[in-house]
Amino acid sequence: MNQATEKSESRDRIVEAFLRNVPFDGWSNAALVAGVRAAGYDDSMGLRAFPGGMGDVAAHFSDWSDRRMLAELESVDVDTMKIRQRIHTAVKTRLTLNAPHREAIRRLLSFMALPVNAPLAARLAWQSSSVIWYWAGDRSADWNHYSKRGLLASVYTSTILYWLADAADDEGDYPQTWAFLSRRIDGVLRAFGLPNRLAQAFSKGRRPFRGLKGSRV
Repeated sequence: MNQATEKSESRDRIVEAFLRNVPFDGWSNAALVAGVRAAGYDDSMGLRAFPGGMGDVAAHFSDWSDRRMLAELESVDVDTMKIRQRIHTAVKTRLTLNAPHREAIRRLLSFMALPVNAPLAARLAWQSSSVIWYWAGDRSADWNHYSKRGLLASVYTSTILYWLADAADDEGDYPQTWAFLSRRIDGVLRAFGLPNRLAQAFSKGRRPFRGLKGSRV
């Protein structure tokens, strides 16, 4: 095992142990110290593993969640699915895997809501959205690359908020959240389709709003 892999695995173990303490100590150094000890390391390991403090912990938790999601999705036959189904499946999988850590995620959102953490929150939402789009088959390199990720980031973050306020059914599932997710995906796909149709119309020299009363294009 190389040094980078060993470091990543030790960070994984610490984060997993840390999450169990967050409901009691918040997204804090106290929870990190408790997690470090529970993972079998001495207290100095917290600073060595996460020199950037709680922001580093948040970033690694996001990366850990993305990797777990991708591992779970390996058994999915993505080629038989439509785009909206692929996105829905990926987001649902990520949230389902993190269901045991709902309270920790609630505390994480409070931490991310601090103005100083706004750039980090945006970056992590973007990265997770990019991971999902790449798994879904997107290889775009033009403006679509950025617009798709920006739209999915808004879908994902709003779905997290809905999920945290939702109540599980008798089987421990969240059907209302998944229905909300479906509506949000349908909404952004419709919004995303409009610029494409406009671009196609203009490229062919058509007036895309011809026939709409009072329109001038």
